[in-house]
Amino acid sequence: MTSRSKTLLLALSAMSSAASFAQSGTPPTTQITFYGALDQYVNHVRSSSGSSITSLEDGAYLRSRFGFRGIEDLGGGLFARFQLESGFSTDNGQQADASRAFDRQAWLGIGGSLGEFRLGRQNTVIFGRGDYIDPTSRTLGSVINSFGVPSRFDNDLSFTTQRFGGFLFEVHYALGESTYKPGMQGIYQFGVDYLNGPYRAGYAGLRARPPETALYTTNVRYDNFYANYDYGRGKAYLAYVRTNNSASTAAGNNAGSILGNVGALVTGTNPEVDRYYQIWQISADFRVTPTFRVGALYGRINDTSNSGRDANGAAIAGYYDLSKRTMLYAIAERLSNGPNAGFRLAGSGALKSNFASAADVNGQSVKGVQVGILHRF
Repeated sequence: MTSRSKTLLLALSAMSSAASFAQSGTPPTTQITFYGALDQYVNHVRSSSGSSITSLEDGAYLRSRFGFRGIEDLGGGLFARFQLESGFSTDNGQQADASRAFDRQAWLGIGGSLGEFRLGRQNTVIFGRGDYIDPTSRTLGSVINSFGVPSRFDNDLSFTTQRFGGFLFEVHYALGESTYKPGMQGIYQFGVDYLNGPYRAGYAGLRARPPETALYTTNVRYDNFYANYDYGRGKAYLAYVRTNNSASTAAGNNAGSILGNVGALVTGTNPEVDRYYQIWQISADFRVTPTFRVGALYGRINDTSNSGRDANGAAIAGYYDLSKRTMLYAIAERLSNGPNAGFRLAGSGALKSNFASAADVNGQSVKGVQVGILHRF
């Protein structure tokens, strides 16, 4: 942690302590933490069309961010907790979302021995399972990540259980807040995770309902099954996704999503909601030394409508820990689009300099090489 971060943390803790003591006359039990991450990398991507881009990017492994989280012991086994988190780009200093003070998370929760109930803007169940999917934590290099992952939603109510007999359950409902039959349009999520020694398996799913008066009333869905095995020096992973959350934009046949990944609802105006995709991915990593880890993966996106919007991809990566907080990494990947597919590379944050012309992605192969550094504080 930097000296500035420590100073801010001490100041926040002092203010919290003073306020708590003034109200109760007893020493406070609230703990507040200031935290964050900075992730910068040099990126080079080349399309089989002949176009290429070299850029400085943010967020290959973790989108740069800062945040505050706190917890208070309420007694009797109960606690209150909150988290506020904002993303930004260190290469240009811009906010990830200029319209929000805390675009990544902003929630308040209360919990106890059975689990925790939260209200506010939260990460999805799917997003929270990233570490269980592949060695990249489902970021840059991951074929599943190239498809696009629903990350977080507004007005979200959730409950996560404690782990019982190896099982943990999580449910979410993001209110649609629509005027037509309020509560009908919304986003439903469910997850289950089973952990038993070196074995882990689980499911994370989402259903997003359009308005009942919509032209296309099919729910947007995302079903993710995963399993991994810790063999001691690393992990082997297997993941499967079935979803209809892909749409065309001016940048390519699969460059958009029907359900907004960071807060929007389904409008029911996109006919591509009836096209489903299946994604398979197998991967593994190996810890060469206590501080150096390598990983590789292969994945395939299958368009079940047989319209040629398939793709396959592979990646290799190396991660070297300079310390507990600082990591160097290097990634090389290839994503090969079918004749009518237009998938593009993506990291934890979207590439700010990416192919904007459909001619550079539709039916093309895209190669990328990235070298970067991540620091947590």
